[in-house]
Amino acid sequence: MAKKKRKKLKRPIKTLILLFLTGLFLVSAGVSFQINVQENRLHQQEKITDITIKEPTIQEASLVMVGDALIHGAIYLDAKQADGSYDFKPMIARVKPMIADFDLRYYNQETILGGTSIGLSTYPQFNSPQEVGDAFLDAGFNLVSLATNHTMDRGEQGVIHSVNYWKDKPAVTAGSYLSFEDRDQENIFEVNGIKYAFFSYTTWTNGLETPKGKEYLNNVYSDELAKKNIEAVRDKVDVVLVAMHWGTEYSLGISADQERIANYLSSLGVDIIIGSHPHVVEPIAYIGNTLVIYSLGNFISAQEGVERLTGLLASVKIKKIVNRGVQTISLEDLKAELLYTYYNSAIRDFEVYPYTQLSNAVLPNYKTYYNRYKGVVQKLLGEKVSMPVLGG
Repeated sequence: MAKKKRKKLKRPIKTLILLFLTGLFLVSAGVSFQINVQENRLHQQEKITDITIKEPTIQEASLVMVGDALIHGAIYLDAKQADGSYDFKPMIARVKPMIADFDLRYYNQETILGGTSIGLSTYPQFNSPQEVGDAFLDAGFNLVSLATNHTMDRGEQGVIHSVNYWKDKPAVTAGSYLSFEDRDQENIFEVNGIKYAFFSYTTWTNGLETPKGKEYLNNVYSDELAKKNIEAVRDKVDVVLVAMHWGTEYSLGISADQERIANYLSSLGVDIIIGSHPHVVEPIAYIGNTLVIYSLGNFISAQEGVERLTGLLASVKIKKIVNRGVQTISLEDLKAELLYTYYNSAIRDFEVYPYTQLSNAVLPNYKTYYNRYKGVVQKLLGEKVSMPVLGG
């Protein structure tokens, strides 16, 4: 009987052991599952935290622009030194500290820098000393437009001398080349993490056409050429800058052709259009997101009349923001200041003054002129173009 009783006890014991082990497994599995769920939640929280706390990246570059370096004979004779060299640096010394803190510093080289070896010349067909370029480089300018109605004044020889002068200099130039390959090359530059392309065109040639098959010497504007150039780089850069030599000489207003071209360039995605040729200041405007400076006027010249001796220094901040993979470009802090080229009754002692540094001894009634041309510049945008108030 005892054996039978022991046999009867074996099955319940086994069952209990199996149930116990099963329970342990389930508890263990449950704990493991709970731990895994908690770990997954922690990983999810880390990912969400990464997204929510990641700051957008912001990159900025500042651009300052002045107008035409129109080098008449009186200017280079005033710059001539006893040893036969030329020094233009004192003429623009007051502007040098004004542009020192900017990343990109633009000017328009109106007259060809063919140099003394081919003979200097003045209006109507100019050739200027290459020391003009030396002075602008010394002042810090690093973005230079070369396509103008005077580019072909001394023919192919003048262009070759000019392009070779600029070739190894610390400046980006556009508008005049020595081959189609050079002209059509996708030149993409970068400043402070912002990629940009720079083009220069002229709508005027003074009847001095480039030799057939050598149209690269002077970039004459056409919708087709602009479209080809801009579409080739638009998706590869953050900002497209275009220098336009256009408009009506000595007109403070905007021509229909300027408006048409500006609208077309805006449709191609150009960010900033920098205008020259009228030799006087014209309004600043926006077309969509495109900033249009219709004319900066003369930076330095020996022309007559206050409006032709008054030019514009304009500046803007380019801001690039990347947030969660989305990039935006904005143009901010738009400012402008008027400049005046002084020379004496002997047409000597040339010097570019900011209007803020003028006095009645230098330019009688300068405040009246300032208010007039300030009104021209702000005509379309008003005080969105910040300009200084003259003291005194």
